[in-house]
Amino acid sequence: MPARIIISVTSDLVTDQRVQRASAALKEAGYQVMLIGRRLPGSMDMPGKRYRSTRFRLWFNRGPAFYANYNIRLAWYLLWHHADILLSNDLDTLPANYLISRIKRIPLVYDSHEYFTGVPELVSRPKIQAIWKKIERILVPRLRYAYTVNDSIAKLYKEEYGIDFKVIRNVPENRYQAIRDLTTLRRSLGLPSDKKIILLQGAGINVDRGAEEAVMAMRHLHDVLLLIVGGGDVIPELKNRVHRLGISEKVKFEGKKTPADLFLYTSCADLGLTLDKDTNLNYRYSLPNKLFDYIQAGIPILASDLPEIRAIVERYQVGLISPNHQPEELALLMRKMLDDESARKTWKENLARAAQTLNWDAERVKLLTLFKSIGR
Repeated sequence: MPARIIISVTSDLVTDQRVQRASAALKEAGYQVMLIGRRLPGSMDMPGKRYRSTRFRLWFNRGPAFYANYNIRLAWYLLWHHADILLSNDLDTLPANYLISRIKRIPLVYDSHEYFTGVPELVSRPKIQAIWKKIERILVPRLRYAYTVNDSIAKLYKEEYGIDFKVIRNVPENRYQAIRDLTTLRRSLGLPSDKKIILLQGAGINVDRGAEEAVMAMRHLHDVLLLIVGGGDVIPELKNRVHRLGISEKVKFEGKKTPADLFLYTSCADLGLTLDKDTNLNYRYSLPNKLFDYIQAGIPILASDLPEIRAIVERYQVGLISPNHQPEELALLMRKMLDDESARKTWKENLARAAQTLNWDAERVKLLTLFKSIGR
């Protein structure tokens, strides 16, 4: 009988590429997989998958009441459903998973998608941050199996808790391909064929991720469209800013997309942005999905100067690093990257090579190796 893994996360599952990749890889390796998330009022339907999933409808959707509600509901579910292994995604699912792993004496694996206690939403609320930090200090040192998204975050956990976190990067499937008929694809998505497209995508387009400055930069550019695909706390303010600046013809918003649909939009772009600011530890050491999505789509990258992102961009020579977030400076770099055909040719060649390395194939092996080691 194959081992049964229950995987839990507080996202609505549809746009959570990391969790979907892990679930599919474990299912393909012969495990029984049950994936648990939550359903929000605006959640899209789950696409067809080979593994089972369920999404909780909760009384609260944010704040302390939400986290308590989710963990109580999750603990009750885990208590009454059989699992041989539990996989907890991020600190906000760890209390319930840890409790049930101790009660049932079953292995617990922890995947930290980010440096959770360093996210800006907690940094700006020190009392709430202190509560999560206390939970982390109690639970993380007791973990036996844990992994995270990059070496910098793994090092932070090692220094704080003496725990060796494996590193499984947030990279997509290997799907690099040249789009032959870009005009038709753009038309099908309602995008212009006569403008250069600059793309900012993400499920968490929040404050301090450079979106405000990207919008401001559009005042200095012509014959260019900034395409913002995804959701986040700052989206309403961005829309208001676009209206106030009178640049509605230069900025287009698309909501959250399934990974498959998102890749179509990514493939239409001429330039991809990843502009997180060094305002907190989580952003400083971020290595976001979109960076690797741009690479797989063959899109040159304009990035902010953060260590993990700089390492990828400079090692593979797939774009430029902006020294600051001044809108005028960003506009100059954007124009250069859109117009310099010689540089674009080189970046495109490098992107094709990088896509063959920076994909899920190697990370999948590391994930399955970790799960095979459980119980030894």
